[in-house]
Amino acid sequence: MAKFLCWIEAAVAGGEAVTEISAAAKAEEFRAQQGRFAGLSFPTISASGPNGAITHYGVSEETSRALTADEMFLCDSGAQYLDGTTDVTRTIHFAAEPPAEQRRCFTRVMQGHIALADARFVPGTTGFQLDVLARQPLWRDGLAYAHGTGHGVGAYLGVHEGPHSISFSQRPPDAAIEPGFTTSIEPGYYLEGRFGIRIENIMLTVAETLTPPAGPALDVLRFEPLTLIPFQRRLLDTALLAPHEVAYLDAYHARVWREVSPALAAGPHACANTLDWLREATRPLA
Repeated sequence: MAKFLCWIEAAVAGGEAVTEISAAAKAEEFRAQQGRFAGLSFPTISASGPNGAITHYGVSEETSRALTADEMFLCDSGAQYLDGTTDVTRTIHFAAEPPAEQRRCFTRVMQGHIALADARFVPGTTGFQLDVLARQPLWRDGLAYAHGTGHGVGAYLGVHEGPHSISFSQRPPDAAIEPGFTTSIEPGYYLEGRFGIRIENIMLTVAETLTPPAGPALDVLRFEPLTLIPFQRRLLDTALLAPHEVAYLDAYHARVWREVSPALAAGPHACANTLDWLREATRPLA
């Protein structure tokens, strides 16, 4: 995905003819270069401009649009590997300075993602109880989205797999989230006829014990990212971010650089251009 994002940003900025269909094919091409690749986990949602506002858009020869430097691009994609299943969404803009309106909307979605991704919650908590955390930053700015916030992901199994989900609707069996569960966190915003934004990472649920200043220790659960792909920095309006949100993004990007860069620096997947791109994409916001 680092190679794909590096390629697509340079291609569109350089005036290369890239369509939704060719972008989806290129993402699959890069994935197929990985070991243990078995195929896509679902048809790639490759959506430019107004097509991004269609939540479950399916690109076809009739609907495919050319990617341009003045529009958003939403890519929701994943693959089946013999040792796991991936599902990730990144929304990017190709302009050096994206429109302020779109940066504000993107930042609110990012804040919703962080609010849930960085949450602590007690055992027995369900996704229905957590869902509002991701929506609150959007609601406060008059924004909303009509789909669920998260779903389980199997290991070389179903990309949408229970028993849990994170949703505004209470869905049976509404299973509590337990250590070892994987879940997506994917808030979004969609403006019909204009653009769509979705930010999705797959998270692993882990246990943690917190020691308060007074009183007994508390056993809680938290999420740890399994998806290690940069978020586009130039779509962020950093003036809207709180210090703890900047800290979360900087720590996440530091981990992306630490864990992904070695494979781009040496070995069969080495790529100097992508390594340079990753260095810029993961530098601290401050």
